[in-house]
Amino acid sequence: MDTLPVVIVRPGEADRLLAGHPWVYAASIMRLTKPAEPGDVVQVKDHRQRFLGIGFYNPKSKINVRLLTQEREDINLAFFERRIRAALALRTKHMPKATSFRVVNAESDFLSGLIVDKYEDVLVLQTSSLGMDMRKAEIIAALQRIFKPRAIVERNELASRKFEGLADANGVIAGEIEGDIDVKLNGLSFKTNPLGGHKTGLYLDQQANYQRVAEMSKGAQVLDCFSFLGGFAIHAAKEGAAHVHALDQSADAIKAATENAAANGVANKCVFEEANVFDWLKAQSTVGPNEKLLPKYDVIILDPPSFTRSRSAVGDALRGYKEIHLRALKLLKPGGTLATFCCSHHVDSTLFMDVILTAAFDAHKVLRRVETFSQSPDHPVIPSIPETEYLKGFAFEVAR
Repeated sequence: MDTLPVVIVRPGEADRLLAGHPWVYAASIMRLTKPAEPGDVVQVKDHRQRFLGIGFYNPKSKINVRLLTQEREDINLAFFERRIRAALALRTKHMPKATSFRVVNAESDFLSGLIVDKYEDVLVLQTSSLGMDMRKAEIIAALQRIFKPRAIVERNELASRKFEGLADANGVIAGEIEGDIDVKLNGLSFKTNPLGGHKTGLYLDQQANYQRVAEMSKGAQVLDCFSFLGGFAIHAAKEGAAHVHALDQSADAIKAATENAAANGVANKCVFEEANVFDWLKAQSTVGPNEKLLPKYDVIILDPPSFTRSRSAVGDALRGYKEIHLRALKLLKPGGTLATFCCSHHVDSTLFMDVILTAAFDAHKVLRRVETFSQSPDHPVIPSIPETEYLKGFAFEVAR
């Protein structure tokens, strides 16, 4: 261990690392005690030579070191097995009935650069850092020991890999898989292809929220915007919604959602329409000079994709959020419920709340907040690592 290269950080940088944040930026480094190759394991110490931890080194990235542990331990198969078992125990504790969930959520589980999703008996792996990518063999071996999966799929087309000097890599890397998987979320079935689709196949971070919003939808006329595979729509219909109208601009998503509704016995309650949500909301909420708009929805769900990937585009994102909220509120009955979500990391809860209230003011509505949402427990939030919290949401009733 003492033979490892040592990265010395500048004065004032140690406190953030000791608090749990795993990233050592290039600008934070004072010097290295000896040369290190990209992907090497290095020690990190403060300017007084006090030990801070061990991590992966990559001088090609703005994040020069990703800390993995604050202990002096080897980063090997046994290490990955311990960490993944600890992550699994956390999911078992907080989501005891779930059979599909995120097993490892990178920084949230102190494995920066590694994501593992479990879809029943198939695992999907993403490695977004060079150090993790170089150790896929050990990670795969640990996953096979713990889960004995039918297959392990690699979905490595992340944009962040380019900043680490990594090329895209996709496909089955262990076992065999053909066609779709029947994934269970809260007891409902959703067909997904782990080799295609968004992210690793499904949005597992909403699993808990699907059920919570569904409970608000009993007997309701529901509008589900940005429906994707029908997660919110089908949960609401199964929980007793009178009718659900779901929108998504992807023809493939609409086809899959329609099939999912049929598989769960709620096809008669759901209509899935291919549409641009902005255009659809505008058309439905616009009336002539002598016409009066009659709201017809008891529950409206807004779960759009991220509107911004950078801080510089936050202004445009806020205009987009305001537009969909303004239009949606005009279509919501008095006493109705708006369940709304934001997965843009650069738009925090306060900013998101502000844009909703601005839209409500313009729509001449007063809102009563009745619920606050976050990401499901398989996407843990570490407050000392702000990057681990990205999904936020609220439920509002129209008070008047």
